Amino acid sequence: MPLISEEPQIPESAQGPRVTPATGRTAPTLQLIPAPVAGALDAAEGAVDLLLESGRAPGDILVLTTGEQHPWAAHELSFGEASYWAQHDAGDDVFFADLSAADRARSRPVVVVAVNGDGDGDRTVARTLPVARDRAAALLIVCGDPRTINSALGAGV
Repeated sequence: MPLISEEPQIPESAQGPRVTPATGRTAPTLQLIPAPVAGALDAAEGAVDLLLESGRAPGDILVLTTGEQHPWAAHELSFGEASYWAQHDAGDDVFFADLSAADRARSRPVVVVAVNGDGDGDRTVARTLPVARDRAAALLIVCGDPRTINSALGAGV
Protein backbone atom coordinates (compact mmCIF):
# COMPACT_ATOMS: atom_id res chain seq x y z
CA MET A 1 0.00 0.00 0.00
CA PRO A 2 1.59 3.33 -0.99
CA LEU A 3 2.03 5.91 1.73
CA ILE A 4 0.36 9.24 0.94
CA SER A 5 2.22 12.04 2.68
CA GLU A 6 -0.97 13.99 3.48
CA GLU A 7 -2.66 10.98 5.04
CA PRO A 8 -0.12 8.55 6.49
CA GLN A 9 -1.54 5.25 7.62
CA ILE A 10 -0.25 2.93 10.25
CA PRO A 11 -0.71 -0.57 8.84
CA GLU A 12 -0.50 -3.53 11.15
CA SER A 13 1.71 -5.48 8.75
CA ALA A 14 4.35 -6.38 11.32
CA GLN A 15 2.08 -6.72 14.29
CA GLY A 16 2.37 -9.92 16.24
CA PRO A 17 0.53 -11.25 19.24
CA ARG A 18 1.00 -9.57 22.58
CA VAL A 19 3.14 -11.72 24.80
CA THR A 20 4.23 -11.48 28.38
CA PRO A 21 8.02 -11.63 28.76
CA ALA A 22 9.64 -13.28 31.75
CA THR A 23 9.79 -9.92 33.54
CA GLY A 24 5.98 -9.81 33.65
CA ARG A 25 5.80 -6.71 31.47
CA THR A 26 3.54 -6.91 28.42
CA ALA A 27 5.54 -6.59 25.21
CA PRO A 28 4.58 -3.60 23.04
CA THR A 29 2.58 -4.04 19.86
CA LEU A 30 4.77 -3.49 16.77
CA GLN A 31 3.57 -1.63 13.70
CA LEU A 32 5.54 -1.06 10.51
CA ILE A 33 5.12 1.93 8.20
CA PRO A 34 6.90 1.26 4.90
CA ALA A 35 9.01 4.23 3.80
CA PRO A 36 12.26 4.80 1.92
CA VAL A 37 15.23 5.92 4.00
CA ALA A 38 14.79 9.49 2.73
CA GLY A 39 11.10 9.45 3.72
CA ALA A 40 11.33 7.68 7.09
CA LEU A 41 11.43 10.91 9.08
CA ASP A 42 8.35 12.24 7.27
CA ALA A 43 6.56 8.93 7.89
CA ALA A 44 7.44 9.13 11.59
CA GLU A 45 6.12 12.69 11.78
CA GLY A 46 2.91 11.51 10.09
CA ALA A 47 2.58 8.72 12.64
CA VAL A 48 3.05 11.22 15.48
CA ASP A 49 0.37 13.47 13.98
CA LEU A 50 -2.06 10.54 13.78
CA LEU A 51 -1.30 9.53 17.35
CA LEU A 52 -1.94 13.07 18.58
CA GLU A 53 -5.13 13.37 16.52
CA SER A 54 -6.36 10.09 17.98
CA GLY A 55 -6.02 11.46 21.50
CA ARG A 56 -2.54 10.41 22.60
CA ALA A 57 -0.92 12.93 24.92
CA PRO A 58 2.25 14.51 23.48
CA GLY A 59 4.22 13.38 26.52
CA ASP A 60 3.35 9.76 25.69
CA ILE A 61 5.52 9.78 22.55
CA LEU A 62 9.25 9.28 22.04
CA VAL A 63 10.68 9.49 18.51
CA LEU A 64 14.05 7.87 17.81
CA THR A 65 16.08 8.33 14.62
CA THR A 66 18.78 5.99 13.34
CA GLY A 67 20.45 8.54 11.08
CA GLU A 68 20.27 12.30 10.96
CA GLN A 69 18.60 13.89 13.98
CA HIS A 70 15.11 15.27 13.73
CA PRO A 71 15.29 19.05 13.13
CA TRP A 72 13.56 19.69 16.48
CA ALA A 73 16.26 17.78 18.36
CA ALA A 74 19.04 19.55 16.49
CA HIS A 75 17.45 22.93 17.24
CA GLU A 76 16.90 22.18 20.92
CA LEU A 77 20.42 20.81 21.34
CA SER A 78 21.74 24.14 20.05
CA PHE A 79 20.63 25.56 23.43
CA GLY A 80 22.66 22.95 25.28
CA GLU A 81 22.26 19.41 26.55
CA ALA A 82 20.88 20.50 29.93
CA SER A 83 17.97 22.36 28.37
CA TYR A 84 17.32 19.53 25.90
CA TRP A 85 17.18 16.83 28.59
CA ALA A 86 15.15 19.06 30.91
CA GLN A 87 12.41 18.96 28.26
CA HIS A 88 12.68 15.17 28.20
CA ASP A 89 12.44 14.97 31.98
CA ALA A 90 9.40 17.28 32.04
CA GLY A 91 7.63 14.67 29.89
CA ASP A 92 4.93 17.01 28.64
CA ASP A 93 5.74 17.00 24.92
CA VAL A 94 6.83 14.68 22.14
CA PHE A 95 10.56 14.08 22.57
CA PHE A 96 12.94 13.46 19.67
CA ALA A 97 16.32 11.77 20.11
CA ASP A 98 18.81 9.95 17.96
CA LEU A 99 20.02 6.42 18.56
CA SER A 100 23.07 7.58 20.55
CA ALA A 101 20.77 9.17 23.15
CA ALA A 102 18.23 6.33 23.27
CA ASP A 103 19.77 4.71 26.34
CA ARG A 104 19.27 7.92 28.30
CA ALA A 105 15.63 8.34 27.26
CA ARG A 106 13.01 7.04 29.69
CA SER A 107 10.19 4.73 28.68
CA ARG A 108 7.06 6.20 27.18
CA PRO A 109 3.83 4.51 26.12
CA VAL A 110 4.63 4.97 22.43
CA VAL A 111 7.98 4.89 20.66
CA VAL A 112 8.24 5.79 16.97
CA VAL A 113 11.47 4.85 15.19
CA ALA A 114 12.51 6.55 11.96
CA VAL A 115 14.95 4.26 10.16
CA ASN A 116 16.43 7.20 8.28
CA GLY A 117 19.83 5.62 7.74
CA ASP A 118 23.36 5.95 8.93
CA GLY A 119 25.17 3.85 6.36
CA ASP A 120 25.23 0.78 8.61
CA GLY A 121 21.86 -0.63 7.45
CA ASP A 122 20.69 -3.85 9.06
CA ARG A 123 23.13 -3.67 11.98
CA THR A 124 21.87 -0.25 13.04
CA VAL A 125 18.26 -1.41 12.89
CA ALA A 126 19.14 -4.60 14.77
CA ARG A 127 20.73 -2.43 17.52
CA THR A 128 17.90 0.11 17.54
CA LEU A 129 14.83 -2.09 17.73
CA PRO A 130 15.62 -3.80 21.06
CA VAL A 131 16.32 -0.42 22.68
CA ALA A 132 13.14 1.04 21.19
CA ARG A 133 11.12 -2.01 22.29
CA ASP A 134 12.47 -1.60 25.83
CA ARG A 135 11.41 2.06 25.84
CA ALA A 136 7.90 1.40 24.44
CA ALA A 137 5.39 0.52 27.13
CA ALA A 138 2.45 -0.10 24.77
CA LEU A 139 3.20 0.59 21.11
CA LEU A 140 6.30 0.51 18.90
CA ILE A 141 6.00 2.02 15.42
CA VAL A 142 8.90 1.57 13.00
CA CYS A 143 9.08 3.69 9.84
CA GLY A 144 11.48 2.60 7.13
CA ASP A 145 12.42 0.06 4.51
CA PRO A 146 10.41 -3.12 5.21
CA ARG A 147 13.21 -5.42 3.98
CA THR A 148 15.74 -3.87 6.33
CA ILE A 149 13.32 -3.92 9.25
CA ASN A 150 12.11 -7.46 8.62
CA SER A 151 15.70 -8.63 8.25
CA ALA A 152 16.50 -7.14 11.65
CA LEU A 153 13.35 -8.66 13.13
CA GLY A 154 14.37 -12.05 11.74
CA ALA A 155 17.73 -11.66 13.43
CA GLY A 156 16.08 -12.16 16.81
CA VAL A 157 15.19 -8.59 17.63
